[in-house]
Amino acid sequence: MTKKRYDIVCQYILRAKKEIEHSDLMFLLTGGVGLQNTVANPDPSWLQDKSWDEICRASELPDFQGLKEAFIKNPEDFKLIYDSKEPCSISLPAPWGDKLTDLQKMIIFRCLRPDKMVPAVTKFVTRNLGKKFVQPPAFDLTKSYLDSNSTIPLVFVLSPGADPMASLLKFASDKKMDGSRFQSISLGQGQGPIAAKMISTAMQNGSWVCLQNCHLAVSWMSNLEKICEDFSLTTCHQDFRLWLTSYPSPKFPVSILQNGVKMTNEQPTGLRLNLLQSYLTDPIFVLVLVFRHQVWEKLLFGLCFFHALVQERKTFGPLGWNIPYGFNESDLHISMRQLQQFVNEYDKVPFEAITYLTGECNYGGRVTDDWDRRLLMTTLADFYCEDIIKTFRYPFSPSGQYFAPPKSTYEEYIQFIENLPLSQQPEVFGLHENVDISKDLQQTKLLFDSLLLTQGGGAMGGVSSGGDSALYDIANNILTQVRILLKYPVLYEESMNTVLVQEMERYNRLCSTICVSLQNLLKAIKGLVVMDSELEAVAGNLIVGKVPERWAKFSYPSLKPLGSYITDFLARLRFLQIWYENGQPKVFWLSGFFFTQAFLTGVMQNFARKYQIPIDLLTFDFEVLPIDKSETAPEDGVYVNGLFLDGARWDRERFLTEQHPRILFDSMPIVWVKPTEKKNISQTDSLYVCPLYKTSERKGTLSTTGHSTNFVIAMMLSTKKRPQHWIKRGVAMLLQLDD
Repeated sequence: MTKKRYDIVCQYILRAKKEIEHSDLMFLLTGGVGLQNTVANPDPSWLQDKSWDEICRASELPDFQGLKEAFIKNPEDFKLIYDSKEPCSISLPAPWGDKLTDLQKMIIFRCLRPDKMVPAVTKFVTRNLGKKFVQPPAFDLTKSYLDSNSTIPLVFVLSPGADPMASLLKFASDKKMDGSRFQSISLGQGQGPIAAKMISTAMQNGSWVCLQNCHLAVSWMSNLEKICEDFSLTTCHQDFRLWLTSYPSPKFPVSILQNGVKMTNEQPTGLRLNLLQSYLTDPIFVLVLVFRHQVWEKLLFGLCFFHALVQERKTFGPLGWNIPYGFNESDLHISMRQLQQFVNEYDKVPFEAITYLTGECNYGGRVTDDWDRRLLMTTLADFYCEDIIKTFRYPFSPSGQYFAPPKSTYEEYIQFIENLPLSQQPEVFGLHENVDISKDLQQTKLLFDSLLLTQGGGAMGGVSSGGDSALYDIANNILTQVRILLKYPVLYEESMNTVLVQEMERYNRLCSTICVSLQNLLKAIKGLVVMDSELEAVAGNLIVGKVPERWAKFSYPSLKPLGSYITDFLARLRFLQIWYENGQPKVFWLSGFFFTQAFLTGVMQNFARKYQIPIDLLTFDFEVLPIDKSETAPEDGVYVNGLFLDGARWDRERFLTEQHPRILFDSMPIVWVKPTEKKNISQTDSLYVCPLYKTSERKGTLSTTGHSTNFVIAMMLSTKKRPQHWIKRGVAMLLQLDD
């Protein structure tokens, strides 16, 4: 059982004992629901608007009356919590420290420091259930086996980078179930009947069967469920066991999950443990010719370090990888053997060849995103190079804390790895220290979203002002603000007018969807129509501040909560209405477009028509201007704004620079998007090719171009540092933030 499940158990126990209020719990998980806050932020120098909005909403809870006024009167009383590295250890100002329960105190911590909620919840569970409930149990196959019998399947829930097969094969050998008594098959197309026959045979002769990757055989899962339902002590040999491995999948049979013994085994976390595992499981450099030892040792250590880095980067979310990849030991082992072969057979190491095999084929074979591939190859270049062989203590990080050790024995390498720090700083990955905040915020969101899923229909009652009335107010408030755009421009010979018409059509379709669902919901609340499953889903989303899935199907991509989404949506409608009424804006709000690529294509078409140049010979050039507003439009191209820089900051002297501490995003000034002929573009080390995404998630559905559907365009930004520095930083621009 994981820590997250104990968090769930804890809140249910306390609710049953009436030690926590449901409204307080729902606020902790959602931050409350509100559309627009009219009360001014008392101290914007440190108090973020999102935090202030949540504080104002928290003040509506019964035990938080006066919290908003306390902030307005003395905001500095709460600044210590905001500034602290361990805010949960800071006492709240009087009278809040004495009058609030532990869970209610977490609400204030959530408002001010959402990035520190996981340790706060851990502390809360420890205090209420005990320390053992926050310490995950060690992976133990023997215990799991003893909990099973011949009729109970054993299910491995897979996690990226962790493969239980080696442990299972060793366990089978210990139980004298190896060789012909252990059969395994990786499921996929056409493998179902073969697996069924293997199970039938094993049930009779008492052998073991392992079905790997059940998530890849969705259509056969109903057959597997039927097979397992027919298990009985009379039909199954007492030694028979069915082992299943699968990534989490909604299609996996619920009955097997309920009845089976469930196990999970995550890969080691941290560079030190990862490196140690690589060296302890396959110490192969004894196989290489003695006179090549130094070359082999250095490159092997570099490869193992690279393997640890690419696995650990996924803990940083989109700043680590756009898509989390399941790099595992098989990638490392094949790369080791290829490296060994090249070191043995060539006097001069062919770095181009081993870089291609390791980066493009072995690890790169899993990489589906072009920008992730760029990062992978950039990272690998630091380890497959002449310098790692020739340079004494070749550094793997800017601080020099991590480096390639000098010539050593195998035992000395193990000792060197064991002396590395247990946890690592972001700089070893090439990331900024702010990435820890981003990682903590993602963990908080994952935890609270998971807890919210357990509330079920009970979420409907989690509003301080009372179920139906609060829901009615939210729906009615949105409905009174949303208006359909009725008028369209008619001058279609201008490319931008065509873009405007298409944008209005898309927004009208979304407007109509929102209005119809809200009108029906209001009727259902009044009892005029039946509250069907679709309306219940809309109501459940509204009450916890989420955008209903029904709306999202017709919407532009957005990760914003309900209140921010509606505010942003209304701003987009105003942008289009002003464009229609006043003509083309001097500066286009790029974030306001439903389909940004259509707008950029329109810009290109206008330029191509003006200068009679085939559009396939054109591309875009970009210039970031030192201004935030402009009263004039450019002669060619367009001015755009509304972009945010993630992973770096834009110096107003027109180049990329490092982020300020704790400031995760930087608003970009106006960018001049200039169509130009491709032959006029030259890429140099003074330019960083920066991807622009629609949302901070970055990933989307992979298109035929090799880019995510979340990807908009690549912009070139000036830099005084090498582009590789920003590639490792994960620097990108976004059209919108999540708040």
